[in-house]
Amino acid sequence: MAKVKTQEEIRQENIEATVSKTEQFLNENRKLLWGIVCAILVVGLCILAYNKFIYAPKCAEAQEQVFPAEENFRQEAFELALNGDGNVLGFKEIIEKYGAKAGKAVYLYAGICELQLGNYQEAIDALRKYKGSEPILAARAIACQGDAYVGLEDYKAAVDCFKKAAARADNSFAAGYLLKEGLAQEKLGDKAAALACYKTIKDKYPQSVDAYDIDRYIAAVEE
Repeated sequence: MAKVKTQEEIRQENIEATVSKTEQFLNENRKLLWGIVCAILVVGLCILAYNKFIYAPKCAEAQEQVFPAEENFRQEAFELALNGDGNVLGFKEIIEKYGAKAGKAVYLYAGICELQLGNYQEAIDALRKYKGSEPILAARAIACQGDAYVGLEDYKAAVDCFKKAAARADNSFAAGYLLKEGLAQEKLGDKAAALACYKTIKDKYPQSVDAYDIDRYIAAVEE
């Protein structure tokens, strides 16, 4: 009479069969597998080498070039900060030469410079490239786009930007963005929307600088 195999014996045989198939696959594909492993190692080493010997030094060089432009920006020498003077680079050339290696903020700096110089479309183009995640700076970049749209008399686009900036900031800076939105809404002839902005400033941000004279704005649109 044939011996009836136990569950444990069947399980052991299945394991041995699986191991045997795995060993067979490894033996048959040893060269291919080693090739894949070597390729992964080579790619990893290339990435490490690029970061260490090319990318990191380029970032350090870019940061050195940014310092003079930032100092000119702080002194409100916007033309010099943007375009340089032949001795030091401005943000525009830094972006062309290094891009984001100089830091994400270069696009914000360049956009504000363009805005201050009245180059509104150029300001929008630069500010859209700013990808910083810090909420206050991100909100400012959006609000500056709104200012540029006001300069272009595109008040609808400006309203959209100021709304986004106020929602992104959600602090005392939001009051300033709401005030700008209200003024843009007035330009569009929407006094109800403007009034809503002004009342939000009064109710939600009563301690802000923008709330100091807000009753005058409210009275003007309620006439």
